[in-house]
Amino acid sequence: TVLPDEREFHYAAKMNNLDTMEKLFKKNVNINAVDTLKRTAFHFAVAGGHVSVVDFLLHNKARLDMADQHGLTVIHLAAWTGNLDIMRKLVKAGADQKAKNEEGMNVLHFAAQSNSIKIVDYFLQDLHLNDLNKPDGKGKKPFLLASEKGHVDMIKNLIALKLFTSEKDKEGNTALHLAARNGHSEVVEILLEQWEEINDLNQNGETPFYLAVEGGHEKCAELLLEAGSNINVLTQNNTSALQIAIQNGHLSLVTFLIDQNIDLVPKPEQKNSPLHLAVISNNLPVVRSLLNANHDINALNHRQETPLHLAADLGNVELVEVLLKSGCNLKTMDKHGKTALATASRSHHALIVDMIIKAERYFAMKQTHLAHGGNGSDFSVSFKQDHSTQTKQIRSSLWNLAYNQLKPCEWKKMAVFWKFTDEQIKAIEEQWTGKKSYKEHGNRMLLIWLHGTLLVHQNPVKQLYEDLVEAGLQPLA
Repeated sequence: TVLPDEREFHYAAKMNNLDTMEKLFKKNVNINAVDTLKRTAFHFAVAGGHVSVVDFLLHNKARLDMADQHGLTVIHLAAWTGNLDIMRKLVKAGADQKAKNEEGMNVLHFAAQSNSIKIVDYFLQDLHLNDLNKPDGKGKKPFLLASEKGHVDMIKNLIALKLFTSEKDKEGNTALHLAARNGHSEVVEILLEQWEEINDLNQNGETPFYLAVEGGHEKCAELLLEAGSNINVLTQNNTSALQIAIQNGHLSLVTFLIDQNIDLVPKPEQKNSPLHLAVISNNLPVVRSLLNANHDINALNHRQETPLHLAADLGNVELVEVLLKSGCNLKTMDKHGKTALATASRSHHALIVDMIIKAERYFAMKQTHLAHGGNGSDFSVSFKQDHSTQTKQIRSSLWNLAYNQLKPCEWKKMAVFWKFTDEQIKAIEEQWTGKKSYKEHGNRMLLIWLHGTLLVHQNPVKQLYEDLVEAGLQPLA
């Protein structure tokens, strides 16, 4: 336990209150007492840069070698704060210049990491302690720590002192990897002037370029590409730079990579195409970006699903709409023999089911239209649920017909008459809300029919009347 006097002594050291410290010292307080984190008054004085308190502690023979629970001694703290005046006093008083903390870091590591240039110069040029330039416990030399933190002046200083290194740490990262991963573009620029192996891989098979993209650092990615990085490199788990940019939702980086002609066709060992990943990430802007770059809209993943299969399974209306409007293939079956329509109905996304059926009917109608010499321009067609005021009246009439007039089997009779396929009828029926489900099924079928009728500019009321008569449902008409 820490005694009250000791706690007060520590606090005085922290607050640069020499009077209190002298009073307590006269009362025989233990000058080397530690708190719960094993820190002494000396630790607090050095960390605060309090020169007069440091002088007082040195004069009264406080211990210099005591390490706190992280293995930090006062000399580490002096390097960290960059206070040269205090550092000289500690060295003169005999502090261990080669002391390491728990992570194997010495004064040079701390100075490099905190951009304390004067401290580095003092140890290397005045004291000539070049053997401090060793890897720490994680295999990082001071040069790597400075690169990781992005200290431009320190990097230049270490290069001038001939301490540049392209060696790797224990994770296989070079200084370039560390600077790129943390988005330090100025450091990346300096390192590139000295660098040989730009496509060096770390233990995960990542290049500096890949790490820059993963971190969302566009400037670094640009610099590394200009310097000749391989844009299409895959990591050990077969991830590409484009893939990671998509998964992290970095739209501007995705656009940048596409502009740099990154490969949009996945390698055989990759499970999903970029478009599949964008759909999985629910990222509409990225999906649009990839489609604008002519990414294959019908690409298959390792389960033979198209992007539409995935969007239908997720039930994302906006994504499905974009894919449908871009003319994706609706007939493709996954490895279980399911179309996107079957996937949507199995996942109980009634809205998506109806959208896909509208699209299927629309494209079939378009084919017929083209076969009869019509033009194939896609007028601004939407497959989403119609909430417009223009169609409100007809929609409520159809609802009334479905809910109050059609008998259980009659909606299907109309569906067959209107050339709904068996698969489409089955997909609508998948939605079950109890014995009266058929009413909602009829309503959905009528709205899908309405969509097609309005697209070819027919009068729905007149058309419905004629079709009901022709289908033998005279009384309803």
